[in-house]
Amino acid sequence: MSWWWARAVEATKKTFEQDDVPPKYQSVALIIGVTGIVGSSLAEILPFADTPGGPWKVYGVARRPRPIWQANHLIEYIQCDISNEQETHEKLSILTDVTHIFYVTWARKSAEAENCLVNGSMLQNVLNAVILNARNLQHICLLTGRKHYMGSFESIGNIAPNEYPLHEDLPRLNVINFYYTLEDLLFDQVRKKEGLTWSIHRPGMIFGFSPFSLMNTLGTLCVYAAICKHQGLPLIFPGNHVAWDGYCDASDADLIAEHQIWAAVDPNAKNEAFNCSNGDVFKWKHLWNVLAEQFEIENYGIEEEGDKRLSLAEMMKDMGPIWDEIVKEKQLFPTRLEEVATWWLLDVVFQLEVSHLDTMNKSKEHGFVGFRNSKKSLVHWIDKIKAYKIVP
Repeated sequence: MSWWWARAVEATKKTFEQDDVPPKYQSVALIIGVTGIVGSSLAEILPFADTPGGPWKVYGVARRPRPIWQANHLIEYIQCDISNEQETHEKLSILTDVTHIFYVTWARKSAEAENCLVNGSMLQNVLNAVILNARNLQHICLLTGRKHYMGSFESIGNIAPNEYPLHEDLPRLNVINFYYTLEDLLFDQVRKKEGLTWSIHRPGMIFGFSPFSLMNTLGTLCVYAAICKHQGLPLIFPGNHVAWDGYCDASDADLIAEHQIWAAVDPNAKNEAFNCSNGDVFKWKHLWNVLAEQFEIENYGIEEEGDKRLSLAEMMKDMGPIWDEIVKEKQLFPTRLEEVATWWLLDVVFQLEVSHLDTMNKSKEHGFVGFRNSKKSLVHWIDKIKAYKIVP
């Protein structure tokens, strides 16, 4: 538990001690994207009795039916496709008690212009449904990411990124980016409601648990390792030497959730954008042996023939039947390979030609000093992915 978290918990307890009967709920959260990596962490942490700002009532919104791994989360689950304006209005406008929105979802399209259109419409639909009807709405947390500084997936490598380490005062790049679209929509809507505040959170590579997430880096690595183990193949690092031997950082999903809760309830964090990373650095050549150990693979490493590009999307394109074998043989939770592995994402992340690090100084200066040990974070989330029988 971080110093800030402990302090906030104590403040919440003192508030209750001053009242004869504490309120049933002090805050009401609406998590948009509750089945995603960060949404899953928020759904688990917010209902805890000692979570700052609480006790929290929690609504969780996602397009899919409620997954089995969220069956015990103390949330009111709402299945809703927020790309549908009418459905969003019907299901969310009635949530008049919401005090905080945690917007942690996105949709991926083939071109960034379409990403801007679709993701902007999704956020607009949510804000239109909630802002005018939730009279006590206080704060909106918006999750974006490091592409704010590096450009969209289609422009990474084709433009000059910002200088490193990345900090929040860097200017926007001169390219279209759906993160910019979301920010501008948020700013415009917040101005329409007096007293409504916002925060923006920009993590890097996220370590967390969400089998069906679009940005499931660690889950994809686990699936890759499971396939290699099953076939008796070496666990080859699917990236270049910059990614292998350069310094990297990551963002633990629980830490991001704590960061958002801090921003939602701490006056010092209002109307600010913050980076959110674990606060340490690592090299993949050191974490790769940890991944190999977790799956009992003895032969692992990077191919030494120059910087020959390996594409996981290409290597794994015919592995669907192999994954079906693994699921059946190991009695795993039934999934299709394309549901649990986002090969394209690893192809992007591990082929970057720079070590992209950020700084957490701004968060520290505003009062958040939470951190994670990235190696321990990696092991923790692998254990959770295994515990829910997504991988053997």
